[in-house]
Amino acid sequence: MHVTAADRLLFIGDSITDAGRDRSDGTSLGDGYVDRIARALRARAGAAPAAVINKGLNGNRVYDLEARWATDVIAPRPTLVTVKIGINDTWRRYDRGLASPVARFEACLDRLLAYTAQKLAARLVVITPFLLPATPHQQRWHEDLGPRTEAVLRAARANAATVVRADLVMARAAEKHGAAALAPDGVHPSALGHELLAGAWLTAVLPPADRPAAPA
Repeated sequence: MHVTAADRLLFIGDSITDAGRDRSDGTSLGDGYVDRIARALRARAGAAPAAVINKGLNGNRVYDLEARWATDVIAPRPTLVTVKIGINDTWRRYDRGLASPVARFEACLDRLLAYTAQKLAARLVVITPFLLPATPHQQRWHEDLGPRTEAVLRAARANAATVVRADLVMARAAEKHGAAALAPDGVHPSALGHELLAGAWLTAVLPPADRPAAPA
């Protein structure tokens, strides 16, 4: 899909999307993959930049997104919406005993995507959750995250969303760089991890002729 100066790109998700943004400043993009995507789009020769909005929020599960969707996604009237969610729905099961059944999770994500397409006719992008276990305890999380990732893919397909396979991109990169170089705690990306996410988004979303390199 083409991204032009007339587009408004909105990213929503958890702390991986938030990436330390200043929530008192609506133009703040944080220091993660969203900022890298915005800088890459601005760097395209001869192209005016699209507007980019970051609505990531630390700790969010899919139900938290639903509670703020009308205000944070529909109200800004974006033309392209990117959603990255799921790892906290898994994490809270193991550190707080807070369940997020996969079927309920999938139904909620499907509702959000369908509602957005109906209200905005916006193009949709979904980034899969990923995990690069940093401890033996985190290895167990795959039993929950695997089915949840499949649920994300089903919801994306059902709503004609473009998919960014962060799970595959990060796993392959870990074979080369080591997991700790990409996500020291297994979940939150390093600078290199965020660059890889930005590059994966640019590759999945933009046609080849429009793809800038993600900046260092």
